[in-house]
Amino acid sequence: MAIARIAKTREEIDHFRRILNKRRNDQLVTAYTGSNIVSEIINQFLSVTKSLSDRDDLIIRYTKQFDGWNATGQLRVSKTEIDAAYKKVSKNDLKILKLAASRIRDFHKRQIQKSWQFKDKYGSVLGQKVTPLERVGIYVPGGKATYPSTVLMNAIPAKAAGVKEVIMVTPNMGGKGISKYVLAAAKIVGVDRVFQIGGAQAIAALAFGTKTIPKVDKITGPGNIYVATAKRLVYGVVDIDMIAGPSEILIINDGSGCPSWIAADLLSQAEHDEFASSMLITTSDKTAKAVNIELDKMLSTLSKQRAKIAKLSLHNCGQICVVKNLKEAVDISNEAAPEHLELFVKKPEALLKKIKNAGAIFLGANTPEAAGDYLAGSNHTLPTGGTARFSSPLGVEDFIKRTSVIGFSKKGIDKLGGDIKRFA
Repeated sequence: MAIARIAKTREEIDHFRRILNKRRNDQLVTAYTGSNIVSEIINQFLSVTKSLSDRDDLIIRYTKQFDGWNATGQLRVSKTEIDAAYKKVSKNDLKILKLAASRIRDFHKRQIQKSWQFKDKYGSVLGQKVTPLERVGIYVPGGKATYPSTVLMNAIPAKAAGVKEVIMVTPNMGGKGISKYVLAAAKIVGVDRVFQIGGAQAIAALAFGTKTIPKVDKITGPGNIYVATAKRLVYGVVDIDMIAGPSEILIINDGSGCPSWIAADLLSQAEHDEFASSMLITTSDKTAKAVNIELDKMLSTLSKQRAKIAKLSLHNCGQICVVKNLKEAVDISNEAAPEHLELFVKKPEALLKKIKNAGAIFLGANTPEAAGDYLAGSNHTLPTGGTARFSSPLGVEDFIKRTSVIGFSKKGIDKLGGDIKRFA
């Protein structure tokens, strides 16, 4: 049997959630305690005040130390290199990338906000001016996996908002080159400049600027704990999107549907991280047992590395909960505020009205979580760690500023001036 525990009482469920929260907090404390190097990198950038070229030297030094290659004279990826990478991608893969970009663009253009004004009864003008950010930086992870979807999900809403310049940073691990898919995605969505740097030093470069890399107004995109820590430290100098934690999926089920589909969606997050949270809440004891069996089968089909991560994830943060009714399932889900929430039930629209907290909601058996990650069109940069209680997915609104506009008429200031004086 798989190692996802089955809980049948609210006490068991609550007990597990307390354990899960403690494990995650312990993980964060350990990670942040061991990340003194991030503070050192940020402080090094702050101490350089005479020459921006000295900050380039810092980037080159840290890139050699952490990524294992000499980036001297090679920080920026040239247009020629980007075009060459694009040509290496097959026509079918380019078609998929362009399809994803089109759907993501179509979704996000509906989020565009406009400036507005109105006049009060005295003829005074009140309004809101919407202004896109001038320049943003997007971080795209590198290493063993490639993330062209991250390029699309970050650059497209920025461009839709009207951001003038999108700067992309991504590591060139060991000097082996950047994924052709990542560079192709950058070309498709119109990223303005690409730099082959990663880690905390890339975040510092975007926040403070170097001779080669321009300072930005906001940094978005996921990364490892060092990238997340760096983003936290530079917040205030620049804006950031969020501090994302391990992936999460919660599935509400009424006993309908195929257990193997449910198991596959649970594993879609479990294989990412040993602290990724995969939870099934079902009204059917039969489904609970069947899904656990399917998890065990599917683990054997994963690569050795992915299977190891998934097993640890299910052990650390996996749970199958059997509840009395869907109301109880919804209550637990709203408390958990998961990153991804699947309503794997016969009538998902009926439950949708009752959901208060979730990063993204997937309706019905035909909507796997992977659809939202890649091709649906909605953004896959979602709040984690229960922050869906108060925050939202990345969107166009993250790349704009709202400014209040006030213009009093003579009649208005004559009428309200006395009250303003008294109020002050």
